[in-house]
Amino acid sequence: MQLRKGPWDDPKSENEVKIDPDIMVLANPEIAKLPNWTVGLIGAGGLAAALSTAAGLLLVISAAISHDLMKGIVKPSMSEKEELWWARGGAGVAVVIAGLFGIYPPGFVAQVVAFAFGLAAASFFPAILMGIFNKKMNKEGAIAGMVVGIIFTAAYIYYFKCRNPAANNPAGWWLGISPEGIGTVGAALNFIVSYPSCCGPSAAGLP
Repeated sequence: MQLRKGPWDDPKSENEVKIDPDIMVLANPEIAKLPNWTVGLIGAGGLAAALSTAAGLLLVISAAISHDLMKGIVKPSMSEKEELWWARGGAGVAVVIAGLFGIYPPGFVAQVVAFAFGLAAASFFPAILMGIFNKKMNKEGAIAGMVVGIIFTAAYIYYFKCRNPAANNPAGWWLGISPEGIGTVGAALNFIVSYPSCCGPSAAGLP
C-alpha cells in the first residue's frame, strides 16, 4: 500500500504535530505518572518564580530609568512627581517589550535565559567586579567596557538568531562559540577595554 502525498508532508504545514520544549518541562511529571499534587506544585513553583523575577526586574528598571538616569544625569532638578511618572513609564515600556518577547520568543526558555545572562555578563559583571576590587575604576572605563561588551554580544546573538539563522550551527559559529555562550567573550572584551581606560598609565597620571 502506498500513501498519497498531502499537505501533511509539507514541513511548513501548521497541521503538523509540534512538541514545544517549554511544555515538555511541565509535562514531565505527568509523563512520569507522578501524583497530581506534584504536578501542581511544579506548575505553581514555575509561575511563582516567573512572577517574582518579573516584579523584581520591573522595580529595578523603573528605578534605574527614573532615579539614576533621568534625575541623576539628564535632569537633576526633577521633582518627585516627575520622577514617579518616569518610573511608571519605564515600567510600562519594559512590560510591553517583555510581552513582545513572550509572544515572539527568540528561542525556548533556556535559550532566552542564556541570552539574558550573557548580556548581563558582558555589560554589568566586569564593571561591578572591578568597581569592588579595584579602587582606580572610574565612570569612563566602566561605560566604555559596558558599551563594547553589550554591543558585541547583542550583535552576535542578533546575527545568528535573526539575521542569518541558517548559519546558527557549529560550522557557522565564530570559533565554535554558540550565541548562548558568547557572553563570556563579551565579558572578556569588557575587561580588556575598561582596564586600560581606568587603570592604565595615562589614567593613573604616570608618564
